[in-house]
Amino acid sequence: MVPSSLFLWRQASIQSQQNFRLLQALPSTGRGLVAAGVWLGLFTIFLCCSAIAQQTDTSKPVVVQPGAPGAPSKTLPSSTKGVLPPASPADVAFMQGMIVHHAQAVEMTAMIASHTDNKDLRSLGARISSSQSSEINFMKRWLAARGQPISSPSSSMPGMDVPGMDMSNMSHDATPLMPGMLTPAQMDALRKAKGREFDHLFLVGMIQHHGGALTMVKNLFNTAGAGQDAEIFDFATDADNTQRAEIRIMQGMLDKKE
Repeated sequence: MVPSSLFLWRQASIQSQQNFRLLQALPSTGRGLVAAGVWLGLFTIFLCCSAIAQQTDTSKPVVVQPGAPGAPSKTLPSSTKGVLPPASPADVAFMQGMIVHHAQAVEMTAMIASHTDNKDLRSLGARISSSQSSEINFMKRWLAARGQPISSPSSSMPGMDVPGMDMSNMSHDATPLMPGMLTPAQMDALRKAKGREFDHLFLVGMIQHHGGALTMVKNLFNTAGAGQDAEIFDFATDADNTQRAEIRIMQGMLDKKE
């Protein structure tokens, strides 16, 4: 808590009275030095009071816009608000598509509790569900902050025209799925499986799913002008590292069962 100017001034008054009594008790040869110290202390208190008064000023903040090299800065109105730079269409499509992609992974993990007693798989599924649900919320906030819809306005899913996508991976309504996403037939088989069969289908399916996410990140960074937004760059890089690590874990779990 910052002390008030009045409090500091009272403290200075008390100190000055004590210094005056000390000054009277000293021999004349030492009074000059002590008097100088007293005045220096009072001057310091005065400066502190002035600084605190400026800090506690309730006037509106000053917004300064730095000028270009060699140009002066500009003082803007206090009501000025920051504006985010325009989002790259590829960035928007990536976020919209990844929301749908993550949603299927969360749907897959939701089956674990009722389909298997495998503790390792349950632990892995909980981690995947938590991280991808959190990332879905982040992506929705990112899109909303830029005035973009959560889902793509076009009839086709984002990412369907990216290089390396398997166009034979079609859903029942003939809409191409994004890289790595499980087909309706694969999801139906996963729902019907139990125990060890479920474990195997889940691990194989989630490795496929994670691999598709890596492809989406790669395509994003290979697109000119995309992935330059700091938040997208950090998110995509982190997602890439996390899903590579989880693929290694799941592949190890598969190898252990064989």
